[in-house]
Amino acid sequence: MRAFREAVEAGDLDAVEALLAEDVVFTSPVVFKPYAGKAITAAILRGAARVFEDFRYERELAGDDGRDHALVFAARVGDRTVQGCDFIHLDEDGLIDGITVMVRPLSGAQALAEAMGAQFGRIAEEAEARSA
Repeated sequence: MRAFREAVEAGDLDAVEALLAEDVVFTSPVVFKPYAGKAITAAILRGAARVFEDFRYERELAGDDGRDHALVFAARVGDRTVQGCDFIHLDEDGLIDGITVMVRPLSGAQALAEAMGAQFGRIAEEAEARSA
């Protein structure tokens, strides 16, 4: 999980995308329906990088099999501080096939939903361009 964490912390979103499996599923903290596929997941992660300020990972947890990881983070969205966790699962090839993000508190999740909603046109365009 070191490669993902280092890429996110460095803002290297091309490196993040390279770690995603084609069939990755992204589960948002603010949208009910999961997003499936590398192009949309990469575009969502790019949008999140534009929305989160002062983003930093604070802790990393790993499952016994080495395929399940949790990266605890803190950030700001506008004037709201958020705490969260990226739950990441790796496939047999070591690529990320699942990302579930949780955030708290509710006011932070609401700020995130609003900020990401404002990004969604751009996110959709980026996903379309990447899948073409």
